[in-house]
Amino acid sequence: MTDRDAAGTPYQRIQRAVAGPGDWWRPITGVLTLALGVVAMAPFVVLALFAIWYAVTGGDLDLDRLTDTDHVTPGALAYVFLVLASAIPVTWLVVRAVHGLPLRWLTSVAGRMRWRWLATCFGLAVVALLATLFVSGLLPDQGGSDLSGDVTDWSSTTRDFLLIVVLLTPLQAAGEEYAFRGYLTQAFGGLTRQPWVAVLVPAVLFALAHGLGQSWPIFFDRFAFGVVAGTLVILTGGLEAGIAMHVLNNWLAFGLALTFDEMDSTLNPTGGTWWSIPVTLTQSLVYLGLTVYVGRRQGVQTTTEPGVLEASRGRV
Repeated sequence: MTDRDAAGTPYQRIQRAVAGPGDWWRPITGVLTLALGVVAMAPFVVLALFAIWYAVTGGDLDLDRLTDTDHVTPGALAYVFLVLASAIPVTWLVVRAVHGLPLRWLTSVAGRMRWRWLATCFGLAVVALLATLFVSGLLPDQGGSDLSGDVTDWSSTTRDFLLIVVLLTPLQAAGEEYAFRGYLTQAFGGLTRQPWVAVLVPAVLFALAHGLGQSWPIFFDRFAFGVVAGTLVILTGGLEAGIAMHVLNNWLAFGLALTFDEMDSTLNPTGGTWWSIPVTLTQSLVYLGLTVYVGRRQGVQTTTEPGVLEASRGRV
């Protein structure tokens, strides 16, 4: 089977389908450019935007507080979220500049965001989350954030945190999905014909990107999420399923953190026990099974139409 057969092209082989025989360098260059853009350049661009905002509004820009993730302020959380969200335009630029592909092919094999499917995935993520909460209640303490039980008093700071969580979490989660399940899946999928490589390598990098000092249970939790989201990208042909689960998870995590004044420990989790693994696997496997089943019942497109990619190369 080739990348241009009658069945169309799977998501992870989209870049490869329009590449020439000597284009092996493109995914390698793209991965390095993506890392440079998000890690080295995006933080300074976001800082510049904050500087402009403070200058316009007459506020004082405190760089130490803005970049302090150990003592999180609304501004610091917004800064982190916007840096992660910057992965969306960075990945789009890499796809365009390095691979000559229209930007839309990073979203799905349909060349667009399938909004109805995204909404369906949100519903399925809620079902998986309910199953997770049920299993979690049957197990010993999983070593998560030590919620005090004291509800945070309402204040202007609470309001600002709430607005940031509600409005920026979708962008932050989507940014990570476009980078790890989007570009990296297609890049490693273009370097090898083995789908498992396109899933496992980005999943490992996703877990490592959250910090080298994290405990093994927390690392496994993030790795497992990456494996499930990466598998769903291939089985459903797009990023919608991963974005839905990612947004819902983060809304819940930061919502609880805001409610019980645990924003610092949620942004920088420590500890964790292996009792969290059954909970993680419950959510992952329930969501994976439900999404694949419903996607097949709804006839969700999982490959591109034959010849569409070649015809669209070089277009916006």
